[in-house]
Amino acid sequence: MDGWKNGGVGLVWNEFLRGDYVMWGIDDRTHEILGTTFTPFTSKKNNEPLENWLLRSLKPKIDFKFYSTDFDGRMVVLLEIAPAYEFPTSFSGTEYIRVGSCTKKLQDLSVKERELWRVFDKVPFEKQISADNLTGDEVLEYLEYKAYFALLKLHLPESRDLILESLGNDDLIQKNTNGKYDITNLGAILFARDLKKFNNLKRKAIRVIQYRDKTKSETIKEVVGSKGYAIAFEGLIRYINGVLPSNEIIKQALREDVSMYPELSIREIVANAIIHQDFFQSGNSVMIEIFINCFEVTNPGAPLVDIDRLLDSAPKSRNEALASFMRRIGVCEERGSGIDKVVLQSEIHQLPAPIFETSNETTITILFSHKELRDMDKSDKTRACYQHSSLRYVQRDYMTNTSLRERLGIGEENRSMVSKIINFSLEEKRINIYDTNVGTKARKYVPWRVK
Repeated sequence: MDGWKNGGVGLVWNEFLRGDYVMWGIDDRTHEILGTTFTPFTSKKNNEPLENWLLRSLKPKIDFKFYSTDFDGRMVVLLEIAPAYEFPTSFSGTEYIRVGSCTKKLQDLSVKERELWRVFDKVPFEKQISADNLTGDEVLEYLEYKAYFALLKLHLPESRDLILESLGNDDLIQKNTNGKYDITNLGAILFARDLKKFNNLKRKAIRVIQYRDKTKSETIKEVVGSKGYAIAFEGLIRYINGVLPSNEIIKQALREDVSMYPELSIREIVANAIIHQDFFQSGNSVMIEIFINCFEVTNPGAPLVDIDRLLDSAPKSRNEALASFMRRIGVCEERGSGIDKVVLQSEIHQLPAPIFETSNETTITILFSHKELRDMDKSDKTRACYQHSSLRYVQRDYMTNTSLRERLGIGEENRSMVSKIINFSLEEKRINIYDTNVGTKARKYVPWRVK
């Protein structure tokens, strides 16, 4: 194929979700190398660089890459196209599908379109292919396989075949029909030596940004990870703890620095963001931002449950295989307990209640540094009251004036102050009175959703 006329833009559907290829310089029928004069890196469309034009015309944007090589004086060009995820990719507003040797509009083939949607629905992200047609040696070059056995506390097999068999048993790789291997998204996102080698995952590296003050106006440092999540997680947590601000306290006449946030909360928030992110969102990843007064983690994807019900709703995950493996290696613990731990740690350390919110199809979690009660605004107080009642409820207990005083570190002499917070929360419909027939001092409270 030469020029544009036979190759089109190469937006071709592959039923196995492994991407597709368009070649220039190869005879379609005989596969003879003919050569091509097509030069994608210098070509333009309407005076715009070709690659920019292609990328601008795609919705949603998917990864693609041109390669060129010389065979005995004949130039051959290859276009590698990453697979579409969740829904078809359109070019200039139209979706196309390959039928035999022809490219047709998807909307004209309703049966094929229905088949396509069924495939999207059935193949989870973790099982889709990130790199294909690799030799066994190439697989071991791409993946940090020794870390796989170390994290699972397993003996490292002596032979390459047994290593590959173990990776396959956990769906990190799979053997294809030609005897070579494919690395799944699960294998790459967990154990990649370098995520940049996987076109569809290179933008899923975790970013950590440290700011000078309470705003984003001045960045001290920004670090972008490069390794798979499983092998990078402990190092990531160490790095975060190393750059977090500290609180100086005096204990038994000795001055010491303690972390501004409980390490367990940091671990759970980061792990939750990794596990529950929406990998099908392109161009963004888990982002960790450190300010002098708060710690903020954003992950792609709105939560699958009501944002106000994170403490007590049955856990749901977009990435069950990823979540399961991360539990096996101890990154996170039993299902659904992460948010409970974060809220509990904030109470134990008498920190302001964390914020859990969603915005523009992302989930945001914010931890706050210590703040005196007099410096908290109304929303801080009602949020703490609501989360405390929710935590007590999942523990099969009830919030009382006394329990909230203990959570906020308020003495008995300031009981009326806590009563005001409770009344605020009742007015805001954040909590309900559990037993209306008893006196105010003996009342118990439950979250607003509980009658």
